Amino acid sequence: MRLQADLNISPRTILHLRSLGHDVVPADSLLPANAPDEAIVAMALQHDRVILTQDMDFSAIIARSRMARPSLISLRLARAGSAHVNPILERSLPYLELAVLNGVMVTIEDHRYRIRNLPV
Repeated sequence: MRLQADLNISPRTILHLRSLGHDVVPADSLLPANAPDEAIVAMALQHDRVILTQDMDFSAIIARSRMARPSLISLRLARAGSAHVNPILERSLPYLELAVLNGVMVTIEDHRYRIRNLPV
């Protein structure tokens, strides 16, 4: 999966996802660290990447855009540390690979995930 990790995604999580074969780019390697969320969405769209974030603002931005891309994976987990996040992503991402190709918003929680087709 081609992911664009938002600033709130741990470098340890990025390394872990890369070790699993995912193509992960931190957003701040493409844009300034203070870039607005709208610029991160535009960059993901331009580079055909799925946004991976813990920031709930992206859902509203993508919903308002009425576009079918980029796909978004939002983490709503009890803990944000990589020791908690990494195994959940490792279990979830294989089931999401086909869905994100079609333009979706995914919310991953501790014990489940929800998928909404874009545009919403």
